[in-house]
Amino acid sequence: MSYGVDTYKEQAVVSDDPYLLILKLYEGLLKNQGFIKRSIESGNIESKFNYINKNVDIFEELRAVLDFKGGDIAHYLDGLYVYQIQLLFEAGIDDDITKVEQVTNVIKGLIEAWKEEISKKST
Repeated sequence: MSYGVDTYKEQAVVSDDPYLLILKLYEGLLKNQGFIKRSIESGNIESKFNYINKNVDIFEELRAVLDFKGGDIAHYLDGLYVYQIQLLFEAGIDDDITKVEQVTNVIKGLIEAWKEEISKKST
């Protein structure tokens, strides 16, 4: 079972709201980004790839739950997630902090957009 699925199931105990579950996955991505950056800076190869793989699993889980019948946004997010996965692999191979930061910035943007979506849903 992938890390993303484990995280998703753990959160299901806390909340059955799919909006909050997606937010928790995004927040997990962000947390792992910090670990990736610190692992690169300290030269810890095992840790770096452990956290990169965790984030790849989460992005793949997010891709798996996209509703492509719902419109163009799912296609956009799918492409965005695939690109973030590519950047993570490149960052891992090249020890490129800039690429890690690029992914981090995208995740922060996703979190903010998703929080706005949640607030619209609750009003």
